[in-house]
Amino acid sequence: MKKIATATLCAALLMGAAAPASAGEQAPRPGPGVYASNGDFVHVSSTKPATASGHGWWFKVKGPGSKAKVTIWLQTRKKGAKKWHAVAKGSKIVKPSKKLNKAPSTWRANARKKCANRQVREWRSVIDTDIIGVADSPEKAVTKVRRVKCGV
Repeated sequence: MKKIATATLCAALLMGAAAPASAGEQAPRPGPGVYASNGDFVHVSSTKPATASGHGWWFKVKGPGSKAKVTIWLQTRKKGAKKWHAVAKGSKIVKPSKKLNKAPSTWRANARKKCANRQVREWRSVIDTDIIGVADSPEKAVTKVRRVKCGV
């Protein structure tokens, strides 16, 4: 596995009632929770064709919830450019990893984007964890920028 990005800890200290749900939706249950979203650096997958790939997962420190919808976006930009462009998205409902720095493949969300060429571009991923049935904070983990030979 590639080096791991620094995790973003999300402390959802929720007091009182949760926001009302839409019709037909179950309201998230209130309660304190602390979890971390994490992911590996965007890299070119070892399988052909050349594809930018990134994985995201979550790690529960404490609190309610046993599964979460993890969503990952791959973003790229030309070197020196200021604006990031999301070029791929993936999501999966998964259990929390037992370790902060890695997760089994079945407990990760994956996003992939086929490389149009092998031009060097800057890549990062953004990872959002939404614990099922639990209100949580809006923070997202962002991996460090990596220069990867994968143009889009």
